[in-house]
Amino acid sequence: MPNIILTYWQEFLKYIRSTDFSKAMVLTFAIGSPVGIFIWLGNFEIGVVLAMGALLSSPSDIPGSFRHRNIGVILAAMLAGIVSIIMGYASAYLWLVLPLLGILMFGIAYLAVYGFRASLVVFAGLFAIVLSFANISTEILPWERGLLIVGGGLWYLVLSNIWNFLNPKHHTEQLLAECLELTAKYLKTRAHLLTETAKREKLQKELFILQTDLNEKHESLRNILINARRASGNSNYARKRLLIFIELVDILELAMANPVDYSKMDEVLQEDRELLERFKKLIKKIAFQLDEISVVIEKKKKSSTKEIRQYLKAVEENFQEVRMLISSENNEKTFLLQNLFDYLEKQGQKINTIVRVLHNLDTREPVLLKNKEVSQFITPQDYDPKMLVENFNFGSPIFKHSLRLAIVILVGFSIGLYFSFENAYWIILTIVVIMRPNYGLTKDRSKQRIVGTLIGAVIALGIVFITKNQVVYGILGLFSLTLAFSLIQRNYRTAAVFITLSIVFIYSLLKPDVFNVIQFRVIDTVLGAGLAALGNFILWPAWESQHIKNVVKESIGANKNYLQEIDSFYHIKGTLPTSYKLSRKKAFLEMGNLSASFQRMTQEPKYKQKELSQLYKIVGLNQTFLSALASLGTFIQNHKTTAASKNFEVFVSHICTNLENAIKGLEEEETLKGFDTARTEKAASALLKTYKELLVERENQLKEDPVKDQKDVQLRLQEAQLVSSQVQWLLEISENLQKTIAKTNFS
Repeated sequence: MPNIILTYWQEFLKYIRSTDFSKAMVLTFAIGSPVGIFIWLGNFEIGVVLAMGALLSSPSDIPGSFRHRNIGVILAAMLAGIVSIIMGYASAYLWLVLPLLGILMFGIAYLAVYGFRASLVVFAGLFAIVLSFANISTEILPWERGLLIVGGGLWYLVLSNIWNFLNPKHHTEQLLAECLELTAKYLKTRAHLLTETAKREKLQKELFILQTDLNEKHESLRNILINARRASGNSNYARKRLLIFIELVDILELAMANPVDYSKMDEVLQEDRELLERFKKLIKKIAFQLDEISVVIEKKKKSSTKEIRQYLKAVEENFQEVRMLISSENNEKTFLLQNLFDYLEKQGQKINTIVRVLHNLDTREPVLLKNKEVSQFITPQDYDPKMLVENFNFGSPIFKHSLRLAIVILVGFSIGLYFSFENAYWIILTIVVIMRPNYGLTKDRSKQRIVGTLIGAVIALGIVFITKNQVVYGILGLFSLTLAFSLIQRNYRTAAVFITLSIVFIYSLLKPDVFNVIQFRVIDTVLGAGLAALGNFILWPAWESQHIKNVVKESIGANKNYLQEIDSFYHIKGTLPTSYKLSRKKAFLEMGNLSASFQRMTQEPKYKQKELSQLYKIVGLNQTFLSALASLGTFIQNHKTTAASKNFEVFVSHICTNLENAIKGLEEEETLKGFDTARTEKAASALLKTYKELLVERENQLKEDPVKDQKDVQLRLQEAQLVSSQVQWLLEISENLQKTIAKTNFS
């Protein structure tokens, strides 16, 4: 029990230190301060509208460059102000309100074609339309209201910039800590895959989700660190964080680099389960160290160098213990274990490097790329007006979502008017907040919103029964508002609880009948959530089965490019080229997209989950193929290798042909002529012959001089075994992938 309490306490402290909580505190102050000031000045309504402007602008305040953040918040404030003015003057004419509401909802939502930041600016406009029906102010003219909303947005921006000036590294530190923690979790899951054969399918699904999360974190960190480097040059802080990020990317690649497939490992090591348990323990020790480093970074404290040295010494002793258990015989089992051990040792070295960077023991400079090369690692957002024309069709998910949203909003608003609901705008507010282009996410958010609202309503009723004190309501409303803002990205259901509490208590200050407020809040939320889910179900639904084929194609294409870069590097060696790193990044991102698409598909109705088992197999084969590629690539990077042979080229050509045929199968085009299997078999025989010749050479050397260092022959032997096994495995996976796609009906 004490351990559970301690865990919850640590999680609470972690939450308090998070950027989500600090941003919520800034927003609460930005909302509360104008209300408090203007109550004191005797003009409550002005304070409320200014607070509304701060609320509307805040969602667009997301990490990025200083310029992008400021432009995003300013545009959100201006859009909210303009929309409020338009709706304010139109509200006097009901015949004008309905068509204008539909047009504005569609037009503003459609601007989300310009990416994630634009979608948050869009949200400010949509939210402003909804709040224009709140009738908070009766004395302020529409144009004055619009200007005050812009002023409230700028007030929030000033406070946000002051906070960021005081804590410039806060978000980077938290994101880096989260990335370390997720990487540790990924390593632990991989560790369990070694021994827990019965849970492998479940663990594999967990890896899909973790990889998607890691890809998102890597992309965010990459953008922040590169922008920070551009802004501050190669400062010590920027250099250290960049070095840690580089090591984290390599750790993920190494974690994916399994030397053999699990079925083969089970077969070869069926009598060595104890040894696998030791490997599992070692991986967990490495993961634990990542967890510890994440805590050090998050809490901004200096860990004891003595403790770190002791820990690393213990890990090294564990390495030595495992190394002694690996046989010196020249057989498949020995090389399998040796390769696995080499990878884990590399992971240990990566952890050591991160620790040295944190303690200023690593003074090396990261390889600085030119600005043109650096820009290739950031996905630029295209703001060309042509995008509006190109997406104006039913093939665009944003077009369909915008049209769907406008129709559902009109239906919800009409229902509220017809039945004369009190605060009927809560219906369309719920629709705006919940509705997403994807059905699965909309359905999930609808459930969470309804459950959270019901829980919040019950808690509010309990508090109302206990006390009628308006001061208590005000304090609880402000407190609930802070918690709601800070939890929206972390736990939407819990956030919905506090959103309900904050609205109930804030309205209780304006209206004495709190029970009515709670009642209509629940009814409007349930109705709005139901309409959002129903609208996504019947109005041009964007089912994953309709476009997952393209996601599969992109992933296979990225894997093919990654293989070709590995092949090229094997021939040339030297410094790792930028094209290699870009192809690796692309392969990881596309695999993450495929995993995410498959997860969304599992949230859809059963009858829409077409070929689910086949698609799961395709996702698994793609993941395994990428793991095998990472294994081959990291071996070639980190070991002295011989020149790539013609037999290796035969395998690469055959694998690329299979992947190309898989892509053509997805495009329903005529496949390429089948590769000459006899040629591949001949290459396989030649690779096996080379391996056997090296075995004989090493055995002869051992007989002649057992004391002499055989490291060179041993390395060549290891290379021959790993490269041979990996390319044959890649060939097998590519063939299975091609056959599985041919059997899958994507229509």
